[in-house]
Parts: sequence; C-alpha cells; structure tokens
Amino acid sequence: MSKSDLAVVMVTWNVREWALRALGSLASALERSGLSAAVWVVDNASTDGTPEAIRSMFPTVQLIANPSNRGFAAANNQALRAMGFPDGPSTPRYVWLLNPDTEVRGEAPAVLIRFMDSSPRAGVCGPRLIYPDGRFQHSAFEFPGLAQLFLDLFPLHPRLLETRLNGRYPRAWYARGKPFPIGHPLGAAMMVRGEAIRSVGLLDEGYWIYAEEVDWCWRMARAGWERYCVPEAVVVHAGGESTRQVRPEMIRALWASRLRLYRRHYPPWKFRLACRLVAFGASVRARAIAREDAALRAAYEDVQRMALEAVSP
Repeated sequence: MSKSDLAVVMVTWNVREWALRALGSLASALERSGLSAAVWVVDNASTDGTPEAIRSMFPTVQLIANPSNRGFAAANNQALRAMGFPDGPSTPRYVWLLNPDTEVRGEAPAVLIRFMDSSPRAGVCGPRLIYPDGRFQHSAFEFPGLAQLFLDLFPLHPRLLETRLNGRYPRAWYARGKPFPIGHPLGAAMMVRGEAIRSVGLLDEGYWIYAEEVDWCWRMARAGWERYCVPEAVVVHAGGESTRQVRPEMIRALWASRLRLYRRHYPPWKFRLACRLVAFGASVRARAIAREDAALRAAYEDVQRMALEAVSP
C-alpha cells in the first residue's frame, strides 16, 4: 500500500514524550507490516516542546501546529480537510485516528486494513486495546442508552459495569480473536473508511472533546456502515494523558459533549429523561465531594446547571 491508501492522524496537547513514543511505535509497525502511510500530527498549542521535538525526530510527519487549542474534533478535521475530505477528488482509502498515548503492537495496521479490505460494508473498525501493564481494556461499546447513563452516574455493583447492560462486550469475544460487530470503538485507535467519511461528513466540531467518535459512528450506522472490533490487532493505550492535566475542565467538557450527543441521537422524551438523570447525578456527586475538592464540586454544579438548562422551556 502507498501513502494514498492510508493516512494516520494524531492530535497532541502537552504530551511530548508520549507522542514521540507513539510515533516511533507506529513507524515500526508500518515497517513490519510493509506499509507506507501519510502521518499527520495536529498540535493544539502545546507548551512542552511537542511540535519542535516531532519536527526534529520525525521530519516526514506532516505537522500542523495550532496557535490555540481548537479541541479534538476540530484538530482531526484540520488534517482530514488537508487530505481532501469530505469531497476532494483524491483522498486516502483509510484514515486511522490514533491517540498519542498509544503503542502500536505487531502488524496492527496491516491486520486492520486486511479486515477492512475483506469487509466492504465496514465503515469503522478498531483494535483490541490493552493497558501498558497488559491488563484488559474495553475497546468497543454499544451506543449509550439510559441504562449506561444510570450506571455511570450511580454504579450499583462492579459486576454490572462489566455487562451488556452497561454497553460492554464479553471479554471472551476479545479472547477468541475474531472480529465482532459493535456500536463504536474507542476513539483512541479508530480506523475509518474514506468512503464512509465522504458519505457522512467530518467529525462534528461542536464536540470540543469526548463523544465525537460516538456521534460519528452513530451517523455512519444510520447511513448503513457497519462497525467492528478486530481483536487480532493490538494497541497499548494508557488513557487520558492529556485530559487528566485539567480534570475539572474535562468533567465539564465530558458532560457538555454527552448532552450534545443525547440531544442529537435521542428522541425528545429520552433526551429529557437523560438530562434529568444527569442533573440529579451531578448534584449527588457535588454534595459527596463538597469538603474534599472545591474545584471538582464547582465542576459538577456546572454540569447540573447545563443539564437543567438543556430541558428548560
């Protein structure tokens, strides 16, 4: 495959060492797989020297250095537009969105591409993700429903969190190593067919961060594109290396994105119920941490207001 067949997009923000390791593992995996790829990095105004280090160590990477943090969806779209999406005459057959806190194992890119080549209705696929210490990580999920929302806000029992009720697929499905259909993969290492991007458009930039890949997959599902997890491909994913730097702000961003997702994809009655659940859950959490962390308490109070305002007349 040539660079016109595969493009990889990585969005960075103050994760210099992680990004360098991720790009190194990607380069090695592409070499092992016998693949060429155009690699794009969009940096959202890092102050830790990320762009300079990438220019120095990976001079063939096509780097876009933003003067301000444009958010995750908008940054990915910058690279997609530079490739010619959504309606350019010549775009890559596949685009792999890859987080900077990842390590690509084995021949994961080739495994994913082989699967996509053999499954023409697959619009999206993702690998099996594991934590750096080798522990299991849920890599794919059902589209979020009210049961998942309730369990996220009120985790009744740890066993319930691992079930289909909470949108998780059985660990045995991953262990079998065979592709299986899903709602959506985790966006940390999501491969998308170029034709699917052209059919549904780019990521929705109304999601500053979080839930943008869920929305994209939901739109693709409604357009008739299938989504799969391909466990034979393995990617290490640390998780949250950028977002944990500003936790209260990320709590606000997470729930703002989820509320947007519910509004776009739920019927009105379900959206109203979801908003009331979020408002109640956020108020419970705010009270629970009232004495421990004023910044977190304020973040959950803001979430409560957002949810109530979303259903106010």
